[in-house]
Amino acid sequence: MKKLLVILILFGFTFQSCTHEKNHVFLFSYFTGNGEDGLHLAYSHDGYQWKALNEGQSFLTPKVGNDKLMRDPCIIKGPEGKFHMVWTVSWGEKGIGYAWSEDLVHWSEQKYIPVMEHEPKAKNCWAPELFYDKKTEQFLIVWATTIPGRFPETDNQSNQGPPNPGNNHRLYYTTTTGFEDFSKTRIFYNKGFNVIDGTIERTGSKYILFLKDETNKPFTPQKNIRYALSDQAEGPYGEASEPITGDYWAEGPTAIQIKGEWVVYFDKYRKGRMGAVASEDLNNWTDISDKVSFPEGSRHGTVFRVSLKVFESLRTR
Repeated sequence: MKKLLVILILFGFTFQSCTHEKNHVFLFSYFTGNGEDGLHLAYSHDGYQWKALNEGQSFLTPKVGNDKLMRDPCIIKGPEGKFHMVWTVSWGEKGIGYAWSEDLVHWSEQKYIPVMEHEPKAKNCWAPELFYDKKTEQFLIVWATTIPGRFPETDNQSNQGPPNPGNNHRLYYTTTTGFEDFSKTRIFYNKGFNVIDGTIERTGSKYILFLKDETNKPFTPQKNIRYALSDQAEGPYGEASEPITGDYWAEGPTAIQIKGEWVVYFDKYRKGRMGAVASEDLNNWTDISDKVSFPEGSRHGTVFRVSLKVFESLRTR
């Protein structure tokens, strides 16, 4: 019994009652198409059945970056009560988008953050994710970038081989307290393989980094979701786990705990639909894709909880 209690504390399971869940609504931020029309939101009362808000129309039109896209929208609520969002502005630019809101309806002026402008050869900044670290009282922004020739030992893992090595991503990050000043960009996760779509969650005394193994060649394509653990939000994170997703290509993981169970949603992008896996112990995963439904055309983003007050303002918009 004591051993079971230690495991539960380590992994931070919170067996929430139905009453507690009724005080909140799950939201999912996502994009459609290529991200041209901006931010979409869906809601769910159980974390399984999702319905589009605003009749499936965009809540925010992208205005920054040369391509003015709003792909991979990641939203979290900060300690001051504001919702903060970052997103991919383009397939080939050296910065990301940022905006904040108090109600998810009215948004601040959009900002372009040039997180990789100091790298002359950087090709992109994809799928930025936010995490607020209570220990250090700062936000982490994590994204994927390819810098040709920076990791030549894995250039042959990308879609194109030498002399034109395609994308060979690693995860990078910066920190900030107020989205005005940012720390120097640093490498966040490099375990010798092509990696994108990193998202952080806290579980008890540990931090979990869910990620996509982007390895494609010359080995059997991976294109799956894995995770790594750390004692600190900024890492270092350990070796990636075995895949937690199945025999299909998956990307864009986002995770949340629902009544003590981890649920990881992701984009089955070659199948044109969302999927999900669930686990109570982070070791044994069950594919529950057949139990979840999302608005047609939804692409990956972020799942989070909001109060009933915030939800009602969105629902009646």
